[in-house]
Parts: sequence; structure tokens; C-alpha cells
Amino acid sequence: MKKKKTLPKEKGKGVKYYLKRDWQLYLLLVIPFALVIIFKFLPLAGLSIAFLDYKPIKGFAGSEFIGLDVFKQVFRSKDFYIALKNTLLLNILDLVVGFPAPIILAIFLNEIRCKWFKRTTQTVLYLPHFLSWVIIAGLAYQMFAPLSGYVNILITRMGGQAVPFLTEKYHWVVMYVLIGVWQSMGWGTIIYLAAITGIDAELYEAATVDGAGRWRQIWNITLPCLKSTIIVMLIMSLGRIMGSSLERPYTLSNPMVTQFSDVIATYVYRVGLQNSQYNIATAVGLFQSLVGVVLVLIADKAAKFMGEDGIV
Repeated sequence: MKKKKTLPKEKGKGVKYYLKRDWQLYLLLVIPFALVIIFKFLPLAGLSIAFLDYKPIKGFAGSEFIGLDVFKQVFRSKDFYIALKNTLLLNILDLVVGFPAPIILAIFLNEIRCKWFKRTTQTVLYLPHFLSWVIIAGLAYQMFAPLSGYVNILITRMGGQAVPFLTEKYHWVVMYVLIGVWQSMGWGTIIYLAAITGIDAELYEAATVDGAGRWRQIWNITLPCLKSTIIVMLIMSLGRIMGSSLERPYTLSNPMVTQFSDVIATYVYRVGLQNSQYNIATAVGLFQSLVGVVLVLIADKAAKFMGEDGIV
């Protein structure tokens, strides 16, 4: 029998050797590495604002150190707790309603056998992801405004009463969640469709031979094979449960629904930035980040306890 050729082990080679050998690859890393340093690590120095009586004119060095006084001021604020409650409420509803949506949609798309229809459907479903929230909010008010919205015009012409979709707080919460699901679910299917394509086709063939229908194959093959992907995505979603973008609640909000639409992002914008209280904005942002990290770690530990890999 012929012996397999083995590559000689490179022992005692220093950093200079690898830099000289693969300098093109290391050169490609320079720009992304610089971007990470500039935009991710250097701004961490700004977290010190949360512990200072920050004055932009004086800068970091000239501003007085006041310790945790800013956090005490934030936690004594009634508006902060309202924003915190609304953030948790809307994000939990987003998680409950929005998280399963891309999974279900990806499974249904995978079951479509007509290729051109499947591709067209995917393209249409991806489009909302590329629209800004300003455009989406404008479309929402055109469709669901109390008097001039197309949907309410149709309802009234059919003999019904106009529904305050965006001007009554409970209706607004429902519309906020549904619009968010519509905007994100198409793009969210990409990961799950990629995971589905990696499932061994022989499993489906064996199930077909055993007489399993499409629903039984989805339940016993597709979903179990997606389990690890779903858990990883769930852990990452839990880390964002304390966070919220400014654009979505800000553009969809109006004075009649501020009881639910005022979230941490709008609170930071209104109190921290419009009023030039930068230390409050930084303190609230730091609080959000710390809670998000804790939630991710807890979810990761829970996943590992149940026998899954987790992300850490």
C-alpha cells in the first residue's frame, strides 16, 4: 500500500514568516480592522460621560466627576420607567409575534415547487426591509389614517365605522407590531432558508417512502433540523429586548398614543439630546447595553443547560 504524503509541519516559524507568506491576506484585514477600532472600540471612551457633569466646552478632562449621580437621577425619573415599560412591552410583543413569522414563512417558501413563483415571492417579501421607516410610516398613515386612510374609507363605504388604527393606544400597539413583522419577516427568512437547504434530502426521501405527508415531514424533519438555528437566533433576539431603534416608534408615533409609543430610544432623544443632557443619554444607553448582555448570557446558559451549543 502506498503511504499518503503528509505536508511537513512548520515548526519554529515566527510572526514575520507568516506575515511575509500571507501579507496579501493580512492587508485585506487592515480596513475592516481599522473600522472596528474607530467605530466600535474608540467610542467606548465616551461612556465616561455617564459619570461626569459633562460640559461639551470643557470636554472629558475638564468636566466634574460626579460618580453615580446621573444614574440616580435617571432611576428617580417617572418618565424613564414609562419608557422602560413601553420598551419591554413592545419588544416582548415583537418577539412573541415576530420571531416565529420568518420561520413559518421560510418553511412555506421551501414547500413552493414552482421556481419562478418562489423567486418572485421572495423578492417581494425582501423589499420592505430596504424601505426606511419614514417611508413605511408614511404608507401606514396613508392606509390607516382615521378619516383619509384608504382602509377606513373602504370600511365606511361598506357601512362600517372608521377604526382608529393609529390614533387609539391599543389599536396602535397592534399596528406597531404587525407593521414591524411585515417589514422584517421577509428578510429574516434568509437564514432559515439557508438552514433548510442544508438538510439532507435523503431524510425526506426516506420519510416519503414510509408514507409521511408534507406536514409530517415538516414536523419531524424540518423543524428538528432547524432547532439549533432557531435557538441561536432566539438568544440574539433576547439580547435586543431592551433596545429599540429610534426610527420606528418615532415615525409611527403621534400625540394621542405617547402613553405607549414613548420608549427608551425616544426618551434618550428627547431628554438626553434635545435638552443637551448628554450624561443622561449615555447612562441610559449603558444601562440598556448591560441588561442586554446579561439577558444574552442567561439565555446562552439556559440553551447549554438544555443540551444546545449556544453562542458563547
